[in-house]
Amino acid sequence: MPKFTLDNTLPKNLPLLFKERAKANPDVGLQASKDKDGKFQTFTYQTVYNNVISFALALQEIGIVRGENIALISDNRREWLISDLAIQSLGCADVPRGCDSLGNEIRFIISFADCRYGFFENARQLKKVTEKIEEVPLLKTAVVFEPLSKEDEELISQYKDLKIYNFEELLKLGEELYSKNPEENTKKIENEMELTQPEDNATIIFTSGTTGTPKGVMLTHKNYTVQLSAIPDFIKSKKGDWWMSILPVWHSFERFIQYVAIYFVNGLAYSKPVASILLGDMAVIRPQWICGVPRLWEALANGVNKAMVKKGGITLKLFKFFISVGKKYANAKDKVLGHVCQVSKRNKFLDAICGILPMILLWPLRQLGDVLVFKKIRDKFGGRISIAISGGGALQKDVDDFYRAIGLNLLEGYGLTETAPVISFRYYKEPRPGCVGAIFPTMEVKILPEENGVATSKEHLGSGKKGLIFVRSEQVMKGYYKRPDLTEKIIDEDGWLNTGDLGLLTFDNEIKITGRAKDTIVLLGGENIEPAVIESELCTSPYIESAIVLGQDQKYLGALVVPSKENVIAFAKENNLDTGDYEELLKTKEIIDLLDTEIKTKDSTENGFRVCEKIYKFALLPNSFTVGEELSAKQEMMRYRIVEKYADIIKTLF
Repeated sequence: MPKFTLDNTLPKNLPLLFKERAKANPDVGLQASKDKDGKFQTFTYQTVYNNVISFALALQEIGIVRGENIALISDNRREWLISDLAIQSLGCADVPRGCDSLGNEIRFIISFADCRYGFFENARQLKKVTEKIEEVPLLKTAVVFEPLSKEDEELISQYKDLKIYNFEELLKLGEELYSKNPEENTKKIENEMELTQPEDNATIIFTSGTTGTPKGVMLTHKNYTVQLSAIPDFIKSKKGDWWMSILPVWHSFERFIQYVAIYFVNGLAYSKPVASILLGDMAVIRPQWICGVPRLWEALANGVNKAMVKKGGITLKLFKFFISVGKKYANAKDKVLGHVCQVSKRNKFLDAICGILPMILLWPLRQLGDVLVFKKIRDKFGGRISIAISGGGALQKDVDDFYRAIGLNLLEGYGLTETAPVISFRYYKEPRPGCVGAIFPTMEVKILPEENGVATSKEHLGSGKKGLIFVRSEQVMKGYYKRPDLTEKIIDEDGWLNTGDLGLLTFDNEIKITGRAKDTIVLLGGENIEPAVIESELCTSPYIESAIVLGQDQKYLGALVVPSKENVIAFAKENNLDTGDYEELLKTKEIIDLLDTEIKTKDSTENGFRVCEKIYKFALLPNSFTVGEELSAKQEMMRYRIVEKYADIIKTLF
């Protein structure tokens, strides 16, 4: 692994970084956004900087003062970045959330974070707040990005205590203020930028809403700038490169990428993570970079496979053949170059000897496959992408193998919202499949022995030994907003943060994730799920004794359910079902339908659960969980024991 160097020239906060880049590169494109006709319009660094200055002036005019927490409820779009930088320029922190959030989540966050001001993508997002306006007593002003219809204006006008502005209206107000004395007003906002200290909050990101313990992660400007200082060794981007921005920008991963783009003087083109839309936009923008969650990469790979199956015949046979060749060539090349995940100590010389002959023999076929198949696939991504990034969840091996086969270097990273977010990242010159990359040079990592998710010692285990992953860095959050009790549980007195993940350090000092010690489930789409709340709700059913929700790195949630034997048998007798063999009874359509109805009723939108929190498949277990097997002495479920014991059944759910 090479020695990494840090960029120590960065300013003390994010707005000052943006100012530096904009002043030095005024004519480079920063944003590409679709107009009403669906055509991309480009906005330069100078234009966006002027927008930020003007918008910040307008925000001051309507009463925003340093230290405010300001709700920002929107998906990725041009106005989001302008708002984010303007808010930070005034020494405030934004509190972001996406448009797929439920009303009770948004209201909770706005109230808990003490927001007097809120920015909303459209009327639909604002209505999620106004439908129960009494739950957000501090909110006095709303800014809406999209114009309101007359019907929406009439509906919302009844809330006399809520002042509502349109984004363009405020931007125009700011431009009018700016035009009165451009130099003085620019200096006014730039002076505000200078006042913001590295330890000041840049954002508060809530990792779980009302369906879990409320945790507002306070991330400072220093958390981000320290991380940016390590980026040049991991990403070799050139001024003027373009990124496709498709993931929810309120997520820590995509948000950091926005700042990475500014750091490199790159542009952001806004699209949607829908294959038909994304591929069309990529053909227009021809980006050099794209970030996605594992589900996106899987969907794109599946799309290619389905297209080939549809063509059938010789085309399908050639595709399958060259994909197989591509995978074998990539594996052989990894051995030759030493790009193998060293979970145990390996003889790299022997690996190289074993890989060199297959690599040489497969090379001509691999080149032919590139001409006939692979280049055509890569061209669908715009033709200029050689490296892509995956984060927000574990990348499935078959998906990773597919992109390696076609010659697209898919770099996987690992991180948490609490670490702003990157802990490790595959080094582009030495990508090792099966690992989540080299440890960021700004990050310390140690592996501790654990039992049931709790560290049993502070002694680092060393390479090749599985344990609980702890990290320490200036990237680590300031803490959870208004929850010092939760902060103390995750960060110890020496500053080490318990990631809740199980893993090991390879003999190349890279991280391999082996499981999770904490309960939070991360789906392939990057959604964070707190299973305990769903399980608790399920167990309010008279027909459910116990339930464990599963789905780590899957597309959807599944569950193992232990029915209430007494009540199920009573139901069976009432419906004239044979109760002689309980295990056979659980296989009957009537009992399966009964439990299906109970699960759908409990795990429903009406009970406050999001679509991504719904259970799509379940399996019934005949025997109760017992102490020493599935339960601890405290009668708590030992999730990893359950996952190991019922592994075969769990496989059928996914």
